[in-house]
Formats: sequence, structure tokens, C-alpha cells
Amino acid sequence: MQALSEDAALAAVLERLDAAGYDFVTPAPSTVRRWLARGAPERPDLRDVLGWGFPFREGAVDRDLVDALMAADLVVADPGGLRCTGRAARIHGRLFLHTAFPGAGDDAVFVGPDSYRFADLIRREIGKAPIRRILDIGTGAGVGAILAGLAEPGASVTASDINPAALRLARANAVHAGLDVMFQLGDGLPVTADALDLIVANPPYVAGESGRTYKDGGGDLGERLALDWAAAAMERLAPGGRMILYTGSPVRAGGRDVVREGLEALVGEARFTLDYAELDPDVFSGELRRAPYADVERIAAVGAVLRRSA
Repeated sequence: MQALSEDAALAAVLERLDAAGYDFVTPAPSTVRRWLARGAPERPDLRDVLGWGFPFREGAVDRDLVDALMAADLVVADPGGLRCTGRAARIHGRLFLHTAFPGAGDDAVFVGPDSYRFADLIRREIGKAPIRRILDIGTGAGVGAILAGLAEPGASVTASDINPAALRLARANAVHAGLDVMFQLGDGLPVTADALDLIVANPPYVAGESGRTYKDGGGDLGERLALDWAAAAMERLAPGGRMILYTGSPVRAGGRDVVREGLEALVGEARFTLDYAELDPDVFSGELRRAPYADVERIAAVGAVLRRSA
């Protein structure tokens, strides 16, 4: 097999998985831990290797796929033979490479249940108004940028992230999806003179400093990035433009929704409307054991759409 560049190798991994009919839904970390505790299967298949993350021995996986994984630097030695440092999930029919479980590094790129809810929110909201320019803030594996861009084939798409490893994987995911995306390294909204018709974002929302860029939301309760990005987006939306925001919101004692209150304060007297809904009333309940959440009843997954008046 001819030597591949790293980008080409990542694309080759996705191409081979697609050709093989690979399909995997990435569940919550607790579910992954439970399944891994069963131990590696005697004859692992592609879902075992690139979904769950079990080790495998040479010969158990197609040689060309192993070569592509090695060229993409997605394989390490393991007592069980080899182990992939990346994994692949299918969302709305598209494959996305991301970081293998447990994704503990500061440059980890996470896809999980939030990604599916984010994708569903975009699907429900897309197509309601003409869109020429799309921005995905904190793109991660590129789920928002790619799915929004595919739904609006005439639009230009930009995606930003502070994590170079995220842009590397998102770029490969976009190439495999056949979508032209401009990727920019940076924190928050990239600098551009153009007004935007659609901004999508799935910011981190957990309180504290874990060192993981995909997890730490800032502020007292993890709400800061969501509110900061919403405020910045409001300054950049074209007349009639929208921001689709998926995040988690801490609900304080007495039922006070922190993100809802923050967004309502932002909208205030501005020429914006806010549609807001809980998509899941209770996520990441294990985080509630930690000190920052002492006065928090639950963490809700929420979807918000901010619209600027035409």
C-alpha cells in the first residue's frame, strides 16, 4: 500500500468503514465502561475495535484499514495486541471520527449523546429561512458544521475550535462528507467582516477545571461559554439570522434555570426573540456530587434558538 499523508489516511479510514457498512452509536461514558468490563471478544469486529475500543490482534481487521489507521496515527501497542486511539460514530447517516474512550487528554475530541441531540436540534430548525453563511463555534468533530452545511448545500460554512486536534478530525470528517468547510483555529467566534445567517454551537457546560477543552464550560456552574458565545453571536447575525445553541443548563434549587435566565437577560430589549426548550431534563447526574453543584437540583440538556429581527 502506498504511503498516505495523515489527512489522506484519516479519510481512508472513513472510506473503508463506510464501504464495510460500519455503524455505531457512541453512548454515555458509563455505558461504555459497562460494556468494556465484559472483556474483549475473542474475534472483535469493526464495532468492537472502532466503536467500543477493544484491543485487537493483527489479522482480526482488514490489513488496508490497519495501514490507514497506522498512517493516521490512530493505533498504539496494547497488551492485547493493538488498540485504536480514535473511534467512529454515525450521526444522521454520516461518519465522524473522534477520540477513543475515555478521552481524558486535554486535546480529546468528544462525540456522545449530546452530539445526537445537537444534530436533532439542527435538523428541526434548518430550512426555515434562506441561509448563505454558516458558522459552527467550537466545532469539535465537526458535527454542527457538517450537518448544517449538508442541509444547506448553497451556503458557505466556517468552523472554529481552540483545539488543533479537533480541527484535524473535523477536516477529515468534512472531506469524507464531501463538504467544503473553512476551518479556523481560535477561541470563540473567528474574526470576519461578513454577517452570518446561521450560527450553531454545542459548547462545553460542566463546572470546574478538568483540563478537557470539550468539557469545561467556565463560570460558577459551567454556563459561561454558552452565554458568552450567545452574546457574541448576537453581534454577528445578519437581519433574520439565527443562532442554534445546544448546551446543558444547571437548574438551581427552586427550579431556576441558569442558562434560560442568562439568555433572557441577553435578549432583553434587543431585536431578538428566544425559543427555549428542555431536550432532556436530567443529564450528567454524576456531576451533581461535586461541590460546585451543591445548590443545583439537576442539569438539563437544553436547546435555544435566538432570532434577530429581519
